[in-house]
Amino acid sequence: MNALTLPDIAAQASRQALPLDWVGMCGIALPILIDGQRLAATADAGVSLDDGAARGIHMSRLYLALEMLDQQPLTPALLRTVLQRFLDSHEGLSNNAYLRIHTDLLLKRPALVSPLAGWKGYPVSIEARLENQMFHVELKIDVTYSSTCPCSAALARQLIQQQFLDDFANTPLQHEDVLTWLGSANGIVATPHSQRSSAQLHVQLNGEQLPLTELIDTVEAALGTAVQTAVKRADEQAFALANGQNLMFCEDAARRLNLALKRSDAVKAFHLKVVHAESLHAHDAVAESRWTRHPA
Repeated sequence: MNALTLPDIAAQASRQALPLDWVGMCGIALPILIDGQRLAATADAGVSLDDGAARGIHMSRLYLALEMLDQQPLTPALLRTVLQRFLDSHEGLSNNAYLRIHTDLLLKRPALVSPLAGWKGYPVSIEARLENQMFHVELKIDVTYSSTCPCSAALARQLIQQQFLDDFANTPLQHEDVLTWLGSANGIVATPHSQRSSAQLHVQLNGEQLPLTELIDTVEAALGTAVQTAVKRADEQAFALANGQNLMFCEDAARRLNLALKRSDAVKAFHLKVVHAESLHAHDAVAESRWTRHPA
């Protein structure tokens, strides 16, 4: 009995001759290597279908090309190699190739004061494309931080001043009395509101590295109030001090990040968005900023 040739339906002619911008797969599970870590990731892999007469692409060829990603550290050069393999396996069908990788980078962060440390996850997306032999790679990173409202802080200070006048009016001041008052609920009658906030970065890169940790460190240093992992009371107090000395509107946060990212040689362009999830309002406060490095 003769073996039958397996049918290749994708090789048939399309009933409607029409090119497509992107054809592929989303949510492919795979491991990747970044900064010495083996991370669980998902990938979206695709190519353009420029031959409108072709019915489809060969998705298994894209899937098999992704095997390179679990064998070598992730770099722009490796991403370009994968994209070129996408195109080589679709010669005559596709001119453009695309790859998006989504993962959580894990960084161990020390406590502010105590010897504790803990792991923090940073959502990261890496987008690479090879279009008409032009290669581009971009990063998307989310960094969470705390923001304390300057207006709320000023209003709280005014209430504390008024309470001090009410409690010590026409009374000779004694150091111990004032110290006790400052440490009491009767003294600090109001506190400013803070909120968990997010810096969302979309960065075009210079160079042949993926500087994820470097960019995250730059953002957290510029903002000064990154959310913590393991803490003791001393760390919580230090965090309260950092917030109190680092008041910021969303506009302040966006400007700080703009200036910090401009100083990074790894950055060619960026679009940043900061979101302060207001504890006062039922809506968020948002600021955005864009920048492109011009050739010298």
